[in-house]
Parts: sequence; structure tokens; C-alpha cells
Amino acid sequence: MKILIPTKLDKAAAATLTAAGYEVVQNDSEPIDVLVAAHPDANGLIVRSEKVTEAIIDALPALKCVIRAGAGYDNIDYAYARTKGIDVMNTPGANSNAVAEEVVAMILAAYRHVVPADTTTRAGEWNKKKYMGRELTRKTVGILGLGNIGRILVKRLQGFECTVLGYDHFLSHQRALNIGATPSTLEEIFSTADIISVHVPGGPATRNMINAQLIGMMKEGAMLINCARYGVVDEEALRDAKAAGKKLIYCTDVHPKDTAAMQPSADIADVMLPHLGANTAEANKMAAMRAASQMEAYFANGDTSCVINVEKPADLNPAHLQLAAMLGKLCYQAGGCKPIRKIECTFYNNLRSFRKWFTPWILAGTVPGAEQGLMPAAAEASLREHGIVFKAREPKDDKLYDDALTLDLFMEEDGKQKITSVRGMVVDGEPVVSRIDSFNHLYAALRGHTLIFRYQDRPGVIATIGQLLSQAGINIENIVAPKDHTSGDSLAVIKTETPVSDDQVKAIAHSIVAKLAFALTL
Repeated sequence: MKILIPTKLDKAAAATLTAAGYEVVQNDSEPIDVLVAAHPDANGLIVRSEKVTEAIIDALPALKCVIRAGAGYDNIDYAYARTKGIDVMNTPGANSNAVAEEVVAMILAAYRHVVPADTTTRAGEWNKKKYMGRELTRKTVGILGLGNIGRILVKRLQGFECTVLGYDHFLSHQRALNIGATPSTLEEIFSTADIISVHVPGGPATRNMINAQLIGMMKEGAMLINCARYGVVDEEALRDAKAAGKKLIYCTDVHPKDTAAMQPSADIADVMLPHLGANTAEANKMAAMRAASQMEAYFANGDTSCVINVEKPADLNPAHLQLAAMLGKLCYQAGGCKPIRKIECTFYNNLRSFRKWFTPWILAGTVPGAEQGLMPAAAEASLREHGIVFKAREPKDDKLYDDALTLDLFMEEDGKQKITSVRGMVVDGEPVVSRIDSFNHLYAALRGHTLIFRYQDRPGVIATIGQLLSQAGINIENIVAPKDHTSGDSLAVIKTETPVSDDQVKAIAHSIVAKLAFALTL
């Protein structure tokens, strides 16, 4: 077996694989396409940021496995690799300590004016009075996201006797306390913390999460650090706040592209680095060792537990996987978007034999911002990382449904457990929801724009909803409104041709005195 490593990766990977009997070619001085052309017989490929395109894949007819020595794998065309029967893996978590330490380094550099003090002293100046600093010791630090990096950062700050506030929507109160952080809201953190460090996923769910409102709540002289993803911080809002005279410190290590260019945060950043978070010898070695062990386990033992682009069973209908994600989003909204403690699923009929394949889709539906496209084992690990217990239940013999899926979310609300339950199936190729809590026989299509209200049943409510939607120029495609005779409530599930805004939902909810109201587009 020949393994190609066309990147600047710690030599430990090559040494480990060579000792195991593999032929290893490592060369970071040549472009990947040149190296690939010289070694078309390579069976394995380990990369970092190098792009593994269709052309690269086509140039390696013997290729069986590609490993990204790091967490993200967008640089690899893993979908095309699947069509060629090539497995793709990553090594998440290898860089966590490096990023956490970088945050501490940026705090100290900003507080003690390390960069400008060094530059001016080398130039012959002596600006001791100008560079009066501050101490990290006993400061209040807010950490947004208590995943691997956030948790390590809590530990690293303990030596500085900091008060640590933590925001993570998916961790229980006690679990956050056990980590060493006081559970807090975003508003509490931004109004009280001296330092705020961001460690949340990127993507639409967190885009401009740190907005003008939160920035406006920050104390004078407070520090904001972004070592997560570009776009999480609304830098335009930060620019406006600084221009208005607010004294804030901004440190960033993330940019639109990892390339030489004038970065958009250059005028507002007090400390900015070229995405150095994972750029330590130790993190590089850790990623190298994990990549080597995964490559060896793959070829020697057929271990595919870390594969992120595995082919789904041919007889598993993709619509059922989409159903799982859609039901997850619906159930999360119906439960009031509260922190999830446990997820239980029941798979009926033929779905029972495929249940492990549903875990990544359930994760994607129930946890906003969760990593997409994971393998089942990695998805279960991600759920555990968020403090969520996941259980696949056996159906009871007396409930004989078709290929259906029941999803129960156990959420935490005011220290108490709240259970929200939905059931769905695929009808004529389309995912539909058949039950929401005690409201049965819905059979409402999940795709498109859905509006849901729960209210005390009485005459005229549906007419009021229809009138208000009509006044807003929103056409109704379908309505189903079953009544729960035990509670006396009705649930209106309304399909609309166009989206309904949050303000419109609130206005209708106020008019009908709704107990639950939300809009969902799937």
C-alpha cells in the first residue's frame, strides 16, 4: 500500500505508517497535482488544507481513502469521492487545545500591548507610560459555546482565578456547572463580562449572532475574541460602535478566506492573526497521529467508523432520512426551542433495520448549527458532546404503523422536564407529519411553509387566522385543525404559499390568544 502525504504534516504520521509496512511519500514542497501525477498508484491520501478535487481523484485510480488531518473537510470533494468508491475521513478534536491556548495568548497580548510595545521599542522608543496594561487575573470571562474548545478554555482560565460565564443552549445547568462555568444568557454575558470568547459553529444559524444589540450591551473596555468562524460577529456593527466612540477591544483569527489579502477586519481589530488557531507543533502532531492510526485501521481492519461520506443502504429511501431531519426541526420548534436533554426515537416496520443511519439527520434537525454529513457514530458522539442522551426504542407490538418514525424530545424548561413528541411518515414520496403531541391524524406535508398555532378551541379562530393572513397578502394552501378533547385545545397546521414573518406570527398569536405559535420553512 502506498500512502501519499502532499502537505506539511508532522513526520509522526509517515513514521507510524512506515513502521506498519506502508510505503509513504511525504512532500510539501511540490503542489498536490504534481505529486499526484508522479504517484498515480497511491492507495491513501492524507491532506490538511490542500484541495482534493475531481481532477485529483481521477488522477489516482487506486485511491481508496482520503483523510483530512483536521476537523473541516470542505476542501475535499467527498461527494465525488463517494461515486468512485473512495472513503473520506477527518480527525475532529485534534486542534482544540491549540485554539484554547491561542485565546489566552490573544487576551494577554491585547491587555499588555505586546505587539505595539515590541514594535516601538525595537524602533528606539520608550513608551512605558503609554502602554499601561490590564491583568487577566480575576476578570469575568464569557464563553459562547462549551464544546471541546470552550471546555478546555475554562480549564486554562482557572489558573487566572477568573469568573467564567458559559452560554451553550444545549448543555444542562448542572453539566455547565460541572465544567466550571456559570450558565448564563447571552444578554447576561455581554452586559457583565470583561472578556467574551466565541466558540460556536459557523453557518446560517450563527451568522451575525454577535449583533449590534449585543455589542451595544458590552462594557466600556470589554474584549471580544472570535476564533470560531468568520461571520459569527457582525463586524459592521462592531465598526459602527467603535466609530461612535465606544471603547472595545476586538481580537480575531478568522477571515473570509485563508489567503494573503487585506482582511475586512483590519481597521477594527486590535489583534488579528492569520488563522493560527490550530497552527502548533503539538496540534499538528496530534492530527498526524490520528490520521495515521485511522489510515492503518482502515486498511488493516476495515475500520470505517470515522468515514464521513459512507454510502447509505440502497434500499433506504432518502425521503425517510429527510423526514427525520424535518421532524426534528418541527419538534424542536413545537417544544419552544428549549435545551434538549434526551432524544428518543421509535422506528416502525422496515425502518427498524436502518435506524443507525437516521442519527445524523436527527442531529441536524434538532441541534441548530450542528455539523452536517456526519457518520452515525460521529453523530452520536456529537449528541453526547451537546449533553444529549440518544436512544433508539423498540416499537410496541400493539402499534402497527407503516414505515413511520416517532421522535420525542425531552427538554429542560425552568428546571423541569418537558416532553414534545411528533410522528411522521412518507406519503407519495413526500415527508408528512401525522401527529404532534396529542393531536393525531394531521397528515400535513412538511416541505414548504408551515404555520402552527395551539389555542383554546372555540368558534371563529380559523376565520380570524384566515382573515389576518389574507390582509397580509398570504394565500393558504391547506389547513388541518384537530381538537384534543382532553385539554379542549385545537392545533391549526396551516400550509401557506409564502413565508410568514415573525411579526405576522406574533400578531396572529395575539389575536387568537395562542398557547403556541411558530412558523417553519422546510
